Amino acid sequence: MNFDKLSQEAFATAKAHGWHDIELPDETYLMLIITEIAEAVQADRKDMHADTARFKECMAAIERTGDDWFMTAFAEHIDGTVECELADIIIRCLDLAALCGVSLDGVTEGTQTFHVRDYSLARLCYALCCHVTAIIPLRCKIADVMAYTLAWCSFNSIDIDFFVEQKMRYNKLRDWKHGNKKY
Repeated sequence: MNFDKLSQEAFATAKAHGWHDIELPDETYLMLIITEIAEAVQADRKDMHADTARFKECMAAIERTGDDWFMTAFAEHIDGTVECELADIIIRCLDLAALCGVSLDGVTEGTQTFHVRDYSLARLCYALCCHVTAIIPLRCKIADVMAYTLAWCSFNSIDIDFFVEQKMRYNKLRDWKHGNKKY
């Protein structure tokens, strides 16, 4: 993934949907990352996983019939799953990076795979929260959360690129402020 390009895309989508109409402190955006982390844990507790095979089967018809069918297939087979929430963590980081002018050049799973290979999802999420709340520069927070998430997904054979791509498409098609959320 080209994170700087995806970062601009995530920011443009968020801006077009009203998420950057007012200036908010970085801590608000960091808390939104934490909410996505918590949602991943909740999906794991409910054993909710994406049915990628079924989603891809639906995609053949969806490509011929348009965005409404994509939204339906996404809602039925991906939305609210562990994989979707992990993608949301990445997307929130991408958006915040673009908002703050942080380059993501060089962010990879790198050596983080060694660190997370024995992590349960709950342990990964705890580590992510520690990075978000650490007293380190914002760029480091974003890079660490992304690197650990990417590494954990890689080690657990989750095609996070696929889920980020699908969730970004879904976000582009969503209502203004996703139903008038405050932020």
